[in-house]
Amino acid sequence: MAPNPSIMRAVEQLGYRVTVGDVATQAGLNVGEAGQGLLALASDAGGHLQVAETGDIVYLFPQNFRAILRNKYLQLRIQEWWQKIWGAIFYLIRISFGIFLIASIALITISIIIIITAMNSDRDSDSRDSNFGGGFFFFPDLFWYFSPNYNTRYQERQRERPQASNLNFFEAVFSFLFGDGNPNANLEERRWQEIAAVIRNNRGAVVAEQIAPYLDNIGEGYTKENEDYMLPVLTRFNGQPEVSPEGQIVYYFPELQVQASKKRRQSIPVYLEESLWRFSAASSGQVMLSAGLGALNLVGALVLGSLLRDGIVAAQLGGLVAFVQGIYWLLLAYGIGFLGIPLLRYFWIQWCNSKIAARNRDRLSRARLLTSSDATLQQKIDYASQFAAEKVIGKEDLVYSSETDLLEQEVERSEQMDAEWQRRLQRGSGE
Repeated sequence: MAPNPSIMRAVEQLGYRVTVGDVATQAGLNVGEAGQGLLALASDAGGHLQVAETGDIVYLFPQNFRAILRNKYLQLRIQEWWQKIWGAIFYLIRISFGIFLIASIALITISIIIIITAMNSDRDSDSRDSNFGGGFFFFPDLFWYFSPNYNTRYQERQRERPQASNLNFFEAVFSFLFGDGNPNANLEERRWQEIAAVIRNNRGAVVAEQIAPYLDNIGEGYTKENEDYMLPVLTRFNGQPEVSPEGQIVYYFPELQVQASKKRRQSIPVYLEESLWRFSAASSGQVMLSAGLGALNLVGALVLGSLLRDGIVAAQLGGLVAFVQGIYWLLLAYGIGFLGIPLLRYFWIQWCNSKIAARNRDRLSRARLLTSSDATLQQKIDYASQFAAEKVIGKEDLVYSSETDLLEQEVERSEQMDAEWQRRLQRGSGE
């Protein structure tokens, strides 16, 4: 079984020397899951265990542990390969909608011109050529995106309009149709990371009101007797409740109090804020262009449908016109969907954003209650501070490391004790 990617990222971000609490905080993982994952990663990647006198364990990993795992696990190599392949495939899918839009408009326009030209067969060939050429009046400017110097021209446009979108036309069409993904896709990961950071910033001891701004579905009575919403937090980070003499409950988390190195206090938001959905990352000009081309495509499809209604024209002209009649319903469906999907998505986004705004207001109100704490709440916080602790495991605290042989460590430790004893004797004789 391949190692947990979240644990691997956390180890790299923390400098390859970590405790279970470090990884649980960094990745927002369950303490038990983080411990098991670190053991598995150390076993697979050649990591080492460092044991302190207190019994706390620090995990030390080689900086090339990903290369070690890559050589060991075919699954990891396949995943990395597939991510590269899928990135290219998905990009082709994204730009295909814009390409199909241009192709649809071109096919419809050319077919209409051919049909109208055939209906007016009394015109001479020169007139037909001029009419045929006029059908492409709208398109040449769009094809500059295919230009080899596209990046240079795009950067020039960005300098002229620094607030413009960084999407090209074909990417903007996809964004107009389907948006740009869920802005809160990693909300749960962020939630637990911020909760763990709050606990760490308070040296492993907190009250429920400090955690409430990061949770949902708490209810109105959360500041009173009902603190059931803390159960998932206790379970995830192996927390322990303590009751004060006044009957107030505080919570402390021993595993999150142990660190492999001294870290600065993390800066975190005062509450968990969800991002609102955006209709599109494309610029307003790109959105208007996409909508305008979509409307042009739909109108053209309807006009073409009226010309092909009896089927006689297509049978007489054959060729491209017959081909377009064969795929006409596909062109019409694409034209309707091109405008219908964004319209439905717009109303869905408004509904989602109203829910998100309500949840954000709810969490913010709990955060404000915390900042304007009364005497009772301050008493709880003061009692929780009695359980606050911070334990940094340095090299001087170690009694064992799997980096070296146990016998070598015993000899080294004995030599250190002898040297310390000699220094004490010399100080005593000097006095």
